[in-house]
Amino acid sequence: MAMNRETKRMMQRQGQLGPDGEPVRAQRKAPSQPSPREREQRTSPGQFLKEVRGELRKVAWPTRPEIVNYSIIVLVAIVVLTAFIAGLDWVFSNFVLDLFD
Repeated sequence: MAMNRETKRMMQRQGQLGPDGEPVRAQRKAPSQPSPREREQRTSPGQFLKEVRGELRKVAWPTRPEIVNYSIIVLVAIVVLTAFIAGLDWVFSNFVLDLFD
């Protein structure tokens, strides 16, 4: 398996590779039904909000120029596709009107 050092180290930390670099084959357990006690252990709303904020900090938010560029691209694509569909509609409507005249 070809991989760089960073990937290899990450996989070793996760337990997917052994110290010699060979893949570790873990035995899969059959899925079991959660016990009633596991269902009762829920995250509090405060803990949930902390985790959400932590995940949102990891997001790579686009910069203002990127948003402007992407918005322009989307608007141009919408105009082009709308014009294309309108042109097809005009051609087919003329064809149908000529067919029945």
